[in-house]
Amino acid sequence: MSASSSSSSPLNIVVIGGGIQGSSVAHHIAKSPSLPPNSLVTILESEKIASAASGKGGGFMARSWGDGGPTQQLHHLAFDMYESLSAEIGCTSYRKLPVLSVQPGKRGVENFKKRNGDDLLPDWLDGNVGGINVMGLGDDTAQITPLEFATKLVESDEKIEVCLGTCTGVTTTDDESDDGTCKKVTGITYAAKDGEEEKTIPCDAVVVSAGPWSCAAEDWFDGAVSLPMEGIKSTSIVWKKPEGKDEVDATALFCGEDHRFGTHLEVYPRPDGTIYLCGIGGSDYIPKEELKSGAFRQECNANPSRVDAASDSFREMSAQYRADGELDRIQACMRPCPPDAMPYMGGIPGYEGAFINAGHNCWGIAWAPACGKAMAELVLDGQSTSIDLTPFDPSRFNPKRGRGGRGRKRGTASVGEQW
Repeated sequence: MSASSSSSSPLNIVVIGGGIQGSSVAHHIAKSPSLPPNSLVTILESEKIASAASGKGGGFMARSWGDGGPTQQLHHLAFDMYESLSAEIGCTSYRKLPVLSVQPGKRGVENFKKRNGDDLLPDWLDGNVGGINVMGLGDDTAQITPLEFATKLVESDEKIEVCLGTCTGVTTTDDESDDGTCKKVTGITYAAKDGEEEKTIPCDAVVVSAGPWSCAAEDWFDGAVSLPMEGIKSTSIVWKKPEGKDEVDATALFCGEDHRFGTHLEVYPRPDGTIYLCGIGGSDYIPKEELKSGAFRQECNANPSRVDAASDSFREMSAQYRADGELDRIQACMRPCPPDAMPYMGGIPGYEGAFINAGHNCWGIAWAPACGKAMAELVLDGQSTSIDLTPFDPSRFNPKRGRGGRGRKRGTASVGEQW
């Protein structure tokens, strides 16, 4: 049963988590014509909007890189939505850009220019690199600065409000509802960020979208769903815009494994002139029980040794940054990884008005518009018509399955760090 099917009365809907996924869910619910007038959408966020991976991610997206698998539909729909949605909410950091693969070595720039000219080569790729190949011309690859996008989504509709606090559970009815489910959600409980006593937000529906910490919903819903999850904690760095430079050439790089530094860099120049680097190596794997306890939710520090390794690796390929480059910031965040590398998207079995949208791996930012749209349809209309959610059933997990590949893929080929 959908949240809006039983009555046209105003609804109170809570989204747990204020990252780009939760913000997208809230935005699409608020904008849906199926939402009754005078309804309210509350984002319960423990720190601030986009405080975790959504504020520290690279924001790369690729339309065709999921082709042939269950997530193809997420790649396609989200990519097709991003440009118009960015314009609608006033997000200025969206743009399409070409992508090159770059191997360690020497004379790569010279050899590439002989074959292809220098139109796709960024002028800052002027150091020691090996083979260079074109991965995308910018027709199906793009980027967004996720912090800006998530913030604009939340600001896009006055029906969205933000409450700062950490979810501690849900309240429900105990009697069976009309459609045969056992319990109906009536509210969520939370510990307020200001340290006051536990509070309750009454609601008609809740969507858990709290990244790696979403696995705590196992306990909130009394074991009705099993949510295996691992948090992959990784360091990233951002280079300042070079002094005196008007623009920084916009070509993204996926770099081969550089055993000298233990890196597998992904390099994303941004519209503001900074350059974002991830794929730094040395990730930490955080188990589910620690995530349930809130591991690294408030503080997630960079690994200094990986900062040095990434900086050295990038300076090797860029003489400009070797001479004059200066770091703007160093940071770390966690990606939410289910064992089969697919998200949890759907209803919580045995509960009416309970949903989850989590575990989107390293593609959470790229898929955000599609996931938000699909979950809004599910919550308000009873089913998603834009995305087939069957492969992402939250109750699908088989504990005997082995760990799947969790890095970026272009089709079935692994690209970037595979964590």
